[in-house]
Amino acid sequence: MDPEILKFDPPVGIAEELEPGLRRLLAPNPSPMTFRGTNTYLVGTRGIAVIDPGPDSEAHLEAILAALAPGQDITHIFVTHAHIDHSPLARPLAERTGAPILAFGDAYAGRSAVMQDLAARGLAGGGEGIDAGFLPDQTLADGECIDGDGWSLKTLHTPGHIGNHIAFALDDICFCGDHVMGWASSLVSPPDGDLTDFMASCRRLASYEWRVFHAGHGAPIENPAERLAWLIAHREMREAEILSALQSGPARAYDLASRIYTETPTALMGAATRNVFAHLVDLVGKRQVTSQGPLETDAIFECV
Repeated sequence: MDPEILKFDPPVGIAEELEPGLRRLLAPNPSPMTFRGTNTYLVGTRGIAVIDPGPDSEAHLEAILAALAPGQDITHIFVTHAHIDHSPLARPLAERTGAPILAFGDAYAGRSAVMQDLAARGLAGGGEGIDAGFLPDQTLADGECIDGDGWSLKTLHTPGHIGNHIAFALDDICFCGDHVMGWASSLVSPPDGDLTDFMASCRRLASYEWRVFHAGHGAPIENPAERLAWLIAHREMREAEILSALQSGPARAYDLASRIYTETPTALMGAATRNVFAHLVDLVGKRQVTSQGPLETDAIFECV
């Protein structure tokens, strides 16, 4: 990993000011999928909005509450998406503060028809893990604005990493959850993740003029337009690699991943295979690739 990326190593559970009215707390859940841990954001100076309270951690719950200064109260709890590193602490925090939980919907909201079909046929998600019991107090529609005490957050539905993923715009700041990160490309793992939706969400975010992205993991992204362009190009490169590999003949997702992800550790090959499968599902939808038999991770794929 780039040494510059590794410089992001904030103290766990300590609220650090990013700019006036915006602080970040790092949750104690580092892993290969979460980097240093989940970023929890506190927006406001009196009535506080919490964005992504994080994993089920009593220590992190107490850290969030300890970050409140005299005269400050948590009035809203926003969740970008229902993965176990982002949403489980929302309910305990709501019970301690009385603040409502706001999100796009339950863990399966926003899932595309293709992914619904895959899930119905038994395909389970991989990677970070879905918070199956997540249920917000208030659902947010795409484009909806929530006004608080000195702040206003606009909801942007950005499915792809997971169907119920949303980003939040605070003026020219975007809290982009796990859709865009500076330390790694985002995992897209069917049936939670849908690459067709992911690319559309990337292009939608690219249509705005952002000053900074604050992601679910890692350091602030100071060059949002460049990072989005890289992310789109990276996925287009993977697509080209898959199509090129399929020119040699039909193959399964794992075989393609083994050929393409030559420097990926064995422990992450499952995630790499899911990423390839996500591309294959997208390519089937674009009628560039077909599967021999039902669409599934072990299917044999070939170019049209």
